[in-house]
Amino acid sequence: MSVQQVKEQGFCILEHVYSGEEVQRIIEKIEGVDPVGPAFRKTSDLFAIRRFLHVVADVGPLIFTPALQTIISSFGPDFFPVKSIYFDKPGGSNWFVAYHRDLTILVDRRVEYEGYSGWTVKEDRFGVQPPVDVLENIFTIRIHLDDTDESNGALRVAPGSHLEGVVRPELTDLSEEQVCRVPRGGVMIMKPLLLHASGRTVSERNRRVIHIEFSNRALPGGLEWGEKKETV
Repeated sequence: MSVQQVKEQGFCILEHVYSGEEVQRIIEKIEGVDPVGPAFRKTSDLFAIRRFLHVVADVGPLIFTPALQTIISSFGPDFFPVKSIYFDKPGGSNWFVAYHRDLTILVDRRVEYEGYSGWTVKEDRFGVQPPVDVLENIFTIRIHLDDTDESNGALRVAPGSHLEGVVRPELTDLSEEQVCRVPRGGVMIMKPLLLHASGRTVSERNRRVIHIEFSNRALPGGLEWGEKKETV
């Protein structure tokens, strides 16, 4: 795996991180959950589970295999999950996401602190936009439970755009846009400041993805990560 590619381009794609059997065991664990409560969002276009690693009991050992642990450790010591979401975009879904950067982290409380702004509240967790250096420290691993391409909502990205910092999407050059095709059992690694989008599904194939963000930073001013969790 090329950590250097993630640093320079803002993303990379790794195939065959999970076997077909490992993927199926993860799917079975998700399907065994009773989708009731504020962590679940279900519409005709999307099924999502917020706080995925906390809500889906015992899924951790299936996610944090030796292969994934090796990927995580390649970014440096002491990285831990700080946000986890499961997305199931069903076949024929009209759900799409315009170009954006992931600018919000989840914390356990609201504390006024210099550089932290744009506070929101979801369930019992607080969202806030931190300083750029906090976002630059984060990397995201997206685990693909289905073959994903442009027909079922694969991410489109602007390579290198994570190096621009926090700027409006319309100011980024999209001439080098790339579609991130990821096979079942593969992962996409990306930086949150990478400009990215997802289109509507034009096939009958689902796009199931587990999205986990990692950091090894402590937050200031008494703030704690809202979803901090050990990897196993």
